[in-house]
Amino acid sequence: MAIATKIPTKIPRTLVARYLSSASTLADQLPEAPSQPPVPTLDLSDTRQLFASVPTATLLRSLANLSTLAAGPIVDLGAAALRAAAAAPEGRLLPAAVLGVARATVHRHFCAGGGFEEAGRAVEAMWAEQGLRSILDYGMEDAEDGAACDRNLDGFLRTVEMASLRPPTSASVCVKITALCPISLLERASDLLRWKQKDPTFQLPWSTHSFPILCDSSPLYLTPSVPDPLTETQEFDLRLAQQRLSKICHRCAEAGIPLVIDAEYASLQPAIDYFTYSAAIQFNNGDQPMVYGTIQAYLRDSRERMVNAVEAAEREGIPLGIKLVRGAYLTRETNLALSLGVPSPTHGSIQETHQCFDNCAAFLLERVRRGSGAILLATHNVRSGQAAAAKAEELGIGKEDQKLQFAQLLGMADGLSLGLKNAGFQVSKYVPFGPVEQVIPYLLRRAEENRGLLSSSTVDRQLIRKELMRRLATAVVGRT
Repeated sequence: MAIATKIPTKIPRTLVARYLSSASTLADQLPEAPSQPPVPTLDLSDTRQLFASVPTATLLRSLANLSTLAAGPIVDLGAAALRAAAAAPEGRLLPAAVLGVARATVHRHFCAGGGFEEAGRAVEAMWAEQGLRSILDYGMEDAEDGAACDRNLDGFLRTVEMASLRPPTSASVCVKITALCPISLLERASDLLRWKQKDPTFQLPWSTHSFPILCDSSPLYLTPSVPDPLTETQEFDLRLAQQRLSKICHRCAEAGIPLVIDAEYASLQPAIDYFTYSAAIQFNNGDQPMVYGTIQAYLRDSRERMVNAVEAAEREGIPLGIKLVRGAYLTRETNLALSLGVPSPTHGSIQETHQCFDNCAAFLLERVRRGSGAILLATHNVRSGQAAAAKAEELGIGKEDQKLQFAQLLGMADGLSLGLKNAGFQVSKYVPFGPVEQVIPYLLRRAEENRGLLSSSTVDRQLIRKELMRRLATAVVGRT
């Protein structure tokens, strides 16, 4: 868990120098050059231009948080404390203290506050100061029953309303299907969809479309035997969940706001994709898709499922929007596979995941060039960003084209976000918000992602150190 920091507006030079001195050998390190020459318009080496809109206090606070998150033992201790606080009864002194520390550190770093007004101000500030868009995520997931789903629906509808009051095109909205449909029902529906993939003659009376969801390389072993059909009550609850999603889609359509549906665990993903494609068929009319689904490139079956869905959408004349990510549930997927004694559904190495992401991105960019669908490339990897920017330039895709956007998480890969924005591309930050106790699952995933010296924040820290050293040198001796 990150150290709480309260940084004055004017920072003493001696404090800055002492903080940075141990990192001076890393200050000028940038990612290794890609095998092909970097795109001239996407240059992260000029940190003065890169961070021109970011105050020194903000850079120092980010560096302190990210550096602490790179310390594995501290992260492990903080994560255990957060899990214990989440499980403890309300009113306990120690859990309250843990949540207070989390609120001042990781929550402040990775989230845009605890409520709608704070999130709205964050959206406007990023748009006005840096020209970055926001993908608003009302941080709810893992609903256990219909009552919780209805409460979450109200929160998502308020998020759409809040986004509609922001400057035009500055915000879109993200939802998780696990917040709109009980997890147990998603598990049942996913089992039935997997069995349908095994046996095409298997009947699903509740299914409203035949859009391709799974493929032969999908982890069909998660359903080892024929599942029982849904009961009448379960079918009714499934329709209720679809109605919740449709209500959000209607509000987004009225406000002209894109809706991004997140991917989640592989055991639930078939049902999530079923919901996603149902909404896309209904609401993706015209040239620009409103509903975006998500493909996680760390899954072995991701490319085949993506290609099948894209080709089916082209046959049906539906503009398909896809957010491409690497994936955020690695530990969960690995542990589940081990417990079942089956192969992990994820690739065997990070290199395979990188290759899959880049291949999927190239495929989708080709489709965008042909006028088919839209892509939201969500990556923190500098090489992937450079490769995608180069491919878009090679294909003649205009940087103002709304069918190509990049995205990074709030509090991560800020250098890449600003570099892509400075190069002229459309860039969004994924902006979760909500009370700290509500977003603990999200914070734990971010802590895991940034854990260790070779974490995904390594480049962030290097770029920030380099810029802080440059500013220190300028302040001390007048060098630029």
